[in-house]
Amino acid sequence: MAGHGNEGCLFSMGLGLREVYPEFLISLLCLALFYCYYRFFFGTPTTVVPVNWPLAGMFPGLLANFHRLHDWGNELLRETGCTFSFRGPWFLDLNYIVTCDPANLQHIFNVNFQNYPKGDEFANIFDILGDGIFISDGERWRRQRAKAHALVGQRSFRSFVAAASRDKVEKGLLPLLDEVARRGSAVDLQDVFLRLTFDMTAYLVFGVDPCCLSIDFPTVPFARAMDDAMEAVLLRYTVPPAWWKWKRRHRVGESERKMAAAWREIDRFIAECVAEKRKNSDRTQTSTDLLSSYMNDVDDDQQGAEIDHKFLRDTAVNYMLAGRDTTGAALSWFFWSLSKNPTAEDKILEELKTILKERPSSGRPAVFEAEELGKMVYLHAALLEALRLFPPVPIEQKEAVGPDVLPSGQKVERGAKILVSLLAIGRMDGVWGEDCGEFRPERWISEKGRLRHEPSYKFMSFNSGPRTCLGKEVAFTQMKAAAAAVVYRFRLEAVEGHPVEPKLSIILHMKNGFKVRIKRRCASP
Repeated sequence: MAGHGNEGCLFSMGLGLREVYPEFLISLLCLALFYCYYRFFFGTPTTVVPVNWPLAGMFPGLLANFHRLHDWGNELLRETGCTFSFRGPWFLDLNYIVTCDPANLQHIFNVNFQNYPKGDEFANIFDILGDGIFISDGERWRRQRAKAHALVGQRSFRSFVAAASRDKVEKGLLPLLDEVARRGSAVDLQDVFLRLTFDMTAYLVFGVDPCCLSIDFPTVPFARAMDDAMEAVLLRYTVPPAWWKWKRRHRVGESERKMAAAWREIDRFIAECVAEKRKNSDRTQTSTDLLSSYMNDVDDDQQGAEIDHKFLRDTAVNYMLAGRDTTGAALSWFFWSLSKNPTAEDKILEELKTILKERPSSGRPAVFEAEELGKMVYLHAALLEALRLFPPVPIEQKEAVGPDVLPSGQKVERGAKILVSLLAIGRMDGVWGEDCGEFRPERWISEKGRLRHEPSYKFMSFNSGPRTCLGKEVAFTQMKAAAAAVVYRFRLEAVEGHPVEPKLSIILHMKNGFKVRIKRRCASP
């Protein structure tokens, strides 16, 4: 999924005002006051399409709707026919083509893929990823993708993922939730799942379990460093490039100081992992975690110890940043959807009980094996439905190498930036039908009771085209292992009155978390 191999942009149009220079702040204030003046004298507009003002562009409308940015974006694309040109102030370089039209997506991600790379701007903002696969373009990306595809596709790695996921759920997740249920206290389920997927991803990448999933909820320096880095990345999108680059060069400002400290912590952790593996492992043996596999077979063009270490460092950071948050976010929205749709939860529970009836009496009732999870059609459909409504990476960014014309008729100039709203795709009547806003797993099941296939340019949680997520099966293995065990063993009750809404972030986290109370089911062991 987006979490394990989505090589798309981790971008949000969120605008922070904490570390901007005075002239920039004054400009924003003037724009906001001007917009309020217009609204006062001319009333509430009948359209969600913002006015394109001289000099200010559509920026005042963006500021006015910033508090409901996701909903506003969905409404804007619905009213404009799924494609819209946003014009920002001339001094901010905020001109974008925003689209969720499946025909445009098929063109951008498949038909004319070569014309729409990540671009230099994306790589510069995400400099902490180095030269890794998720920000690379061209031949460098093709070499890394081929290597990753070979590793992830191995049967031994798939078995490793299944076993590691099962063990972490059985020995980490379930005991923690059991203890929370015993205490009778509320818990932030999003925090629990983010810790779970961090431990899982670290184990797959490094072969090391950080033990972040613990009842005392410890702070893990590496995890904290990654959070700080992502906050700094988001802020870089909110100010003129020259400003944040100057702060980066001189290490001034809270965000860039945090980025520098996070970079040091991430490099320290990875260096220790690499040194430990080189000290204790036999490079002639086949290893299962990704870092060991890369160490045993570094590409031919990586020569010298320094380049070799940089390659391993960049590869590890890319996998960790891609894998730790998105699967956790997906599980959080999945269980929130079940809390609002108890009928769907009951159907999953019945499916689990049917699987258990077919199991030998010697089986472990607390967890489900990979073969059993593969038979669960409704569980898979419910996960797909949650991903459709709440894609972990809500926005993709592309940059046009040359001029083009999209199927919608939109002209694309050289260097144009294109935002693809994955969140809006799943909420368009013309794409998913009039019930597109409903959580209905049945839409993914055929009349014969099998999973229904939908084209990737219509359902883009795992990207589309040549950069389709390589870790899709890894993500589903982890999500199914956790979801099946939790649904079978526990009943989750959302804390009444606790607000749940998307966070304006590069990942679709819940702004306030997901507070629940956990009850053991009577039928569970």
